[in-house]
Amino acid sequence: MEFTGLSAFPLTPFTPGGEVDEAAFVGLVDRLVTAGVDSIAPLGSTGSYAYLSREERARVARMAVEAAGDVPVMVGIGAMRTRDVLAHAEDAQAAGMSAVLLAPVSYQPLTPEDVFGLYEEVTRELSVPLVVYDNPGTTRFTFTDELYLAVAELAGVASIKIPGVPVDPGAASERVGRLRELLPEHVTIGVSGDPFAATGLNAGCEAWYSVIGGILPEAGLTIGRAARAGDAAGAVAASERLRPLWDLFAEHGSLRVVAVVAEHLGLVRGPSLPSPVRGLSGQARARVVAVVEELVSGG
Repeated sequence: MEFTGLSAFPLTPFTPGGEVDEAAFVGLVDRLVTAGVDSIAPLGSTGSYAYLSREERARVARMAVEAAGDVPVMVGIGAMRTRDVLAHAEDAQAAGMSAVLLAPVSYQPLTPEDVFGLYEEVTRELSVPLVVYDNPGTTRFTFTDELYLAVAELAGVASIKIPGVPVDPGAASERVGRLRELLPEHVTIGVSGDPFAATGLNAGCEAWYSVIGGILPEAGLTIGRAARAGDAAGAVAASERLRPLWDLFAEHGSLRVVAVVAEHLGLVRGPSLPSPVRGLSGQARARVVAVVEELVSGG
């Protein structure tokens, strides 16, 4: 698997009874395959992995691999105990994953030594590559550059998912360039935080780990392909077209927004999020629907 291009993070939709809506999930993966994304990443934060049992996660992983065909799939294996991370890694490999994605999940705050130890132990047991999932907004743990380097030097680490870049293009290029000099050549840098994607890709990030790519893949591909073709202005323009969505992400969180998008487009049944997470309602939901209607109508 090449850790470059658009990696799409689909929802894991739930039924009103709280079960995984398997038919809807397979439909989301089929949609990504048809669009031509570079890889698919179920059970990331958008996939609500932390709310699923081991059996549910293993089932989702198997369905994703089967539905994805030749498109590489990597699955999130994060959990609070290393024992459980290793169990999820075992299930992912048994399902035929091309790679795994690991965030340092915790209840008690983790130290850099804790986090390095987690990746050291997990990579010892893996036979597939690992993507480091740096998501401080969710995990409340912030990687230092020194920890990036230490983890990147472990066997099997293939990419680091960074949490956005500076808004200023010059500062973004400086940041990505500094990381590129620091990290081993074989470890790719993947931007996340969709509003930062065009700037990050233009600054030299090789991959985009994308929420919007999991539900509106064509919009994500337009940004990514422009950046990879060297059309920096085109990538920025395509991203700015989605500015109303980025603003809603900032206000409500990307998960709740993309759930409304998927429900409104008829891709999943609502409410589709795992309890106790509530979807948007009232005026907030109406604003998301209005933005989606504008986007799909070509306005």
